Amino acid sequence: MDNIAHFLFGIFGDFTGFCLFLAPVITFKRIVANRSTERFSGVPYPMTLLNCLLSAWYGLPFVSPHNMLVTVINGTGAVMETIYVLIFVFFAPRREKVKVFGLFSFVVAVFSAVALVSMFALHGVARKNFCGFAAAIFSIIMYGSPLSIMRMVIRTKSVEFMPFFLSLFVFLCGTSWFIFGVLGRDPYVAVPNGVGSVLGTMQLILYFIYRDNKGDPRRPTSTTEEEAMEMGTANKAPISREANQSNSNGTHEGHV
Repeated sequence: MDNIAHFLFGIFGDFTGFCLFLAPVITFKRIVANRSTERFSGVPYPMTLLNCLLSAWYGLPFVSPHNMLVTVINGTGAVMETIYVLIFVFFAPRREKVKVFGLFSFVVAVFSAVALVSMFALHGVARKNFCGFAAAIFSIIMYGSPLSIMRMVIRTKSVEFMPFFLSLFVFLCGTSWFIFGVLGRDPYVAVPNGVGSVLGTMQLILYFIYRDNKGDPRRPTSTTEEEAMEMGTANKAPISREANQSNSNGTHEGHV
Protein backbone atom coordinates (compact mmCIF):
# COMPACT_ATOMS: atom_id res chain seq x y z
CA MET A 1 0.00 0.00 0.00
CA ASP A 2 2.83 2.39 0.86
CA ASN A 3 4.45 1.67 -2.51
CA ILE A 4 1.23 2.59 -4.34
CA ALA A 5 0.86 5.83 -2.36
CA HIS A 6 4.55 6.60 -2.95
CA PHE A 7 4.06 6.19 -6.70
CA LEU A 8 0.82 8.22 -6.81
CA PHE A 9 2.31 11.15 -4.92
CA GLY A 10 5.28 11.04 -7.30
CA ILE A 11 2.95 11.22 -10.32
CA PHE A 12 1.06 14.13 -8.76
CA GLY A 13 4.38 15.81 -7.97
CA ASP A 14 5.45 15.44 -11.60
CA PHE A 15 2.21 17.08 -12.76
CA THR A 16 2.40 20.05 -10.37
CA GLY A 17 6.13 20.44 -11.04
CA PHE A 18 5.46 20.58 -14.78
CA CYS A 19 2.86 23.31 -14.22
CA LEU A 20 5.46 25.34 -12.33
CA PHE A 21 8.05 24.90 -15.06
CA LEU A 22 5.49 26.27 -17.54
CA ALA A 23 5.07 29.48 -15.53
CA PRO A 24 7.76 31.52 -17.39
CA VAL A 25 6.06 30.89 -20.77
CA ILE A 26 4.05 34.11 -20.29
CA THR A 27 7.25 36.08 -19.80
CA PHE A 28 9.00 34.52 -22.78
CA LYS A 29 6.04 35.05 -25.11
CA ARG A 30 6.43 38.74 -24.34
CA ILE A 31 10.21 38.64 -24.81
CA VAL A 32 9.91 36.95 -28.22
CA ALA A 33 7.07 39.22 -29.34
CA ASN A 34 9.01 42.36 -28.40
CA ARG A 35 12.38 40.88 -29.42
CA SER A 36 13.79 42.27 -26.18
CA THR A 37 14.25 41.10 -22.59
CA GLU A 38 13.32 44.63 -21.46
CA ARG A 39 14.01 44.81 -17.70
CA PHE A 40 13.40 41.14 -16.92
CA SER A 41 16.07 39.35 -14.93
CA GLY A 42 17.80 36.34 -16.47
CA VAL A 43 19.28 35.11 -13.19
CA PRO A 44 16.49 32.71 -12.07
CA TYR A 45 16.68 30.50 -15.17
CA PRO A 46 20.28 29.21 -15.00
CA MET A 47 19.96 28.81 -11.23
CA THR A 48 16.77 26.79 -11.57
CA LEU A 49 18.53 24.79 -14.28
CA LEU A 50 21.24 23.86 -11.77
CA ASN A 51 18.60 22.73 -9.28
CA CYS A 52 16.93 20.59 -11.96
CA LEU A 53 20.19 19.01 -13.10
CA LEU A 54 21.30 18.10 -9.58
CA SER A 55 17.87 16.71 -8.64
CA ALA A 56 17.60 14.75 -11.90
CA TRP A 57 21.06 13.26 -11.28
CA TYR A 58 20.13 12.37 -7.69
CA GLY A 59 17.05 10.47 -8.87
CA LEU A 60 18.98 8.13 -11.17
CA PRO A 61 18.90 4.48 -10.01
CA PHE A 62 22.67 4.19 -9.52
CA VAL A 63 22.60 7.22 -7.20
CA SER A 64 19.37 6.65 -5.24
CA PRO A 65 16.86 3.83 -5.81
CA HIS A 66 13.10 4.33 -6.25
CA ASN A 67 13.40 7.97 -7.29
CA MET A 68 13.00 7.77 -11.07
CA LEU A 69 9.97 10.08 -10.94
CA VAL A 70 12.26 12.74 -9.47
CA THR A 71 14.54 12.34 -12.48
CA VAL A 72 11.62 12.46 -14.94
CA ILE A 73 10.26 15.85 -13.82
CA ASN A 74 13.64 17.45 -13.19
CA GLY A 75 15.02 16.16 -16.50
CA THR A 76 12.00 17.75 -18.19
CA GLY A 77 12.57 20.93 -16.19
CA ALA A 78 16.25 21.00 -17.18
CA VAL A 79 15.31 20.91 -20.88
CA MET A 80 12.74 23.69 -20.41
CA GLU A 81 15.09 25.87 -18.37
CA THR A 82 17.83 25.43 -21.00
CA ILE A 83 15.40 26.67 -23.65
CA TYR A 84 14.51 29.66 -21.46
CA VAL A 85 18.20 30.50 -20.98
CA LEU A 86 18.95 30.28 -24.71
CA ILE A 87 15.98 32.49 -25.62
CA PHE A 88 16.95 35.01 -22.96
CA VAL A 89 20.57 35.15 -24.11
CA PHE A 90 19.47 35.56 -27.74
CA PHE A 91 17.30 38.62 -27.04
CA ALA A 92 19.25 40.16 -24.13
CA PRO A 93 21.52 43.22 -24.48
CA ARG A 94 25.23 42.51 -24.52
CA ARG A 95 25.87 43.14 -20.82
CA GLU A 96 23.00 40.86 -19.78
CA LYS A 97 24.13 38.20 -22.27
CA VAL A 98 27.55 38.08 -20.61
CA LYS A 99 26.05 37.83 -17.11
CA VAL A 100 23.56 35.08 -17.96
CA PHE A 101 26.07 33.14 -20.05
CA GLY A 102 28.55 33.38 -17.17
CA LEU A 103 25.93 31.94 -14.81
CA PHE A 104 25.15 29.22 -17.33
CA SER A 105 28.86 28.31 -17.47
CA PHE A 106 28.93 28.21 -13.66
CA VAL A 107 25.93 25.85 -13.67
CA VAL A 108 27.59 23.50 -16.15
CA ALA A 109 30.83 23.53 -14.13
CA VAL A 110 29.11 22.81 -10.79
CA PHE A 111 26.93 20.04 -12.19
CA SER A 112 29.88 18.46 -14.03
CA ALA A 113 31.96 18.51 -10.85
CA VAL A 114 29.18 16.88 -8.79
CA ALA A 115 28.53 14.25 -11.47
CA LEU A 116 32.20 13.38 -11.97
CA VAL A 117 33.01 13.21 -8.26
CA SER A 118 29.97 11.04 -7.57
CA MET A 119 30.76 8.73 -10.47
CA PHE A 120 34.47 8.16 -9.96
CA ALA A 121 35.27 9.00 -6.34
CA LEU A 122 32.21 7.86 -4.42
CA HIS A 123 30.11 4.71 -4.22
CA GLY A 124 26.98 3.44 -2.50
CA VAL A 125 25.70 5.45 0.45
CA ALA A 126 28.47 8.06 0.16
CA ARG A 127 27.45 8.78 -3.44
CA LYS A 128 23.78 9.12 -2.47
CA ASN A 129 24.55 11.42 0.46
CA PHE A 130 26.87 13.65 -1.59
CA CYS A 131 24.42 14.08 -4.50
CA GLY A 132 21.39 14.34 -2.20
CA PHE A 133 22.96 17.05 -0.08
CA ALA A 134 23.91 19.09 -3.16
CA ALA A 135 20.42 18.75 -4.65
CA ALA A 136 18.69 19.58 -1.34
CA ILE A 137 20.73 22.75 -0.76
CA PHE A 138 19.87 24.21 -4.16
CA SER A 139 16.23 23.12 -3.86
CA ILE A 140 15.90 25.06 -0.60
CA ILE A 141 17.56 28.10 -2.17
CA MET A 142 15.18 27.97 -5.12
CA TYR A 143 12.10 27.50 -2.94
CA GLY A 144 13.19 30.56 -0.95
CA SER A 145 13.43 32.79 -4.03
CA PRO A 146 9.85 34.23 -3.69
CA LEU A 147 10.54 35.55 -0.16
CA SER A 148 11.19 39.06 -1.54
CA ILE A 149 7.81 39.01 -3.28
CA MET A 150 6.12 37.89 -0.04
CA ARG A 151 7.81 40.78 1.77
CA MET A 152 6.51 43.16 -0.88
CA VAL A 153 2.97 41.77 -0.44
CA ILE A 154 3.16 42.44 3.29
CA ARG A 155 4.56 45.94 2.79
CA THR A 156 2.12 47.00 0.05
CA LYS A 157 -0.82 44.92 1.35
CA SER A 158 -1.41 43.88 -2.26
CA VAL A 159 -1.17 40.53 -4.08
CA GLU A 160 -0.65 42.29 -7.40
CA PHE A 161 2.77 40.69 -7.86
CA MET A 162 1.97 37.23 -6.45
CA PRO A 163 -0.33 35.26 -8.81
CA PHE A 164 -2.65 32.85 -7.03
CA PHE A 165 -2.10 29.80 -9.23
CA LEU A 166 1.68 30.02 -8.94
CA SER A 167 1.37 30.10 -5.15
CA LEU A 168 -1.09 27.20 -5.29
CA PHE A 169 1.20 25.03 -7.39
CA VAL A 170 4.22 25.84 -5.22
CA PHE A 171 2.20 24.52 -2.29
CA LEU A 172 0.89 21.44 -4.14
CA CYS A 173 4.28 20.59 -5.64
CA GLY A 174 6.16 21.00 -2.37
CA THR A 175 3.56 19.03 -0.41
CA SER A 176 3.34 16.12 -2.85
CA TRP A 177 7.12 15.71 -3.03
CA PHE A 178 7.40 16.09 0.74
CA ILE A 179 4.97 13.17 1.21
CA PHE A 180 6.79 11.25 -1.55
CA GLY A 181 10.05 11.72 0.36
CA VAL A 182 8.50 10.74 3.71
CA LEU A 183 6.95 7.57 2.26
CA GLY A 184 10.25 6.73 0.57
CA ARG A 185 12.20 7.54 3.76
CA ASP A 186 14.37 9.93 1.77
CA PRO A 187 15.30 13.11 3.69
CA TYR A 188 16.97 14.64 0.63
CA VAL A 189 13.56 14.76 -1.06
CA ALA A 190 11.39 15.32 2.02
CA VAL A 191 13.29 18.17 3.74
CA PRO A 192 13.64 20.71 0.88
CA ASN A 193 10.12 20.04 -0.34
CA GLY A 194 8.82 20.35 3.22
CA VAL A 195 10.34 23.82 3.20
CA GLY A 196 8.62 24.45 -0.14
CA SER A 197 5.29 23.29 1.28
CA VAL A 198 5.59 25.65 4.24
CA LEU A 199 6.53 28.60 2.01
CA GLY A 200 3.68 27.74 -0.36
CA THR A 201 1.28 27.71 2.59
CA MET A 202 2.55 31.12 3.69
CA GLN A 203 1.99 32.51 0.19
CA LEU A 204 -1.58 31.20 0.11
CA ILE A 205 -2.29 32.67 3.56
CA LEU A 206 -0.96 36.05 2.39
CA TYR A 207 -3.03 35.79 -0.77
CA PHE A 208 -6.28 35.21 1.15
CA ILE A 209 -5.47 38.01 3.61
CA TYR A 210 -4.85 40.56 0.83
CA ARG A 211 -6.85 39.00 -2.03
CA ASP A 212 -9.26 41.95 -2.26
CA ASN A 213 -6.38 44.35 -2.84
CA LYS A 214 -4.76 43.71 -6.23
CA GLY A 215 -3.56 47.20 -6.81
CA ASP A 216 -4.76 50.60 -5.61
CA PRO A 217 -5.65 52.84 -8.56
CA ARG A 218 -4.47 55.80 -6.48
CA ARG A 219 -0.99 54.32 -6.32
CA PRO A 220 1.61 55.30 -8.95
CA THR A 221 1.84 52.86 -11.83
CA SER A 222 5.56 52.33 -11.37
CA THR A 223 7.50 50.65 -8.58
CA THR A 224 10.32 52.16 -6.60
CA GLU A 225 13.94 51.29 -7.25
CA GLU A 226 13.99 49.26 -4.02
CA GLU A 227 10.99 47.18 -5.13
CA ALA A 228 12.53 46.70 -8.55
CA MET A 229 15.72 45.35 -7.01
CA GLU A 230 13.70 42.88 -4.94
CA MET A 231 12.00 41.64 -8.09
CA GLY A 232 15.36 41.26 -9.85
CA THR A 233 14.44 43.93 -12.42
CA ALA A 234 16.16 47.04 -11.13
CA ASN A 235 16.86 49.62 -13.79
CA LYS A 236 17.14 53.35 -14.04
CA ALA A 237 13.84 53.60 -15.88
CA PRO A 238 10.55 53.13 -13.99
CA ILE A 239 9.04 49.69 -14.28
CA SER A 240 5.44 49.37 -15.32
CA ARG A 241 2.92 47.40 -13.29
CA GLU A 242 2.43 45.11 -16.29
CA ALA A 243 6.15 44.35 -16.55
CA ASN A 244 6.36 43.53 -12.85
CA GLN A 245 3.33 41.23 -13.13
CA SER A 246 4.94 39.37 -16.01
CA ASN A 247 8.30 39.19 -14.26
CA SER A 248 6.75 37.77 -11.09
CA ASN A 249 5.35 35.01 -13.32
CA GLY A 250 8.78 34.39 -14.75
CA THR A 251 10.83 34.41 -11.58
CA HIS A 252 8.60 32.26 -9.47
CA GLU A 253 9.90 28.91 -10.60
CA GLY A 254 9.15 25.41 -9.68
CA HIS A 255 11.57 23.08 -7.88
CA VAL A 256 11.56 19.47 -6.83
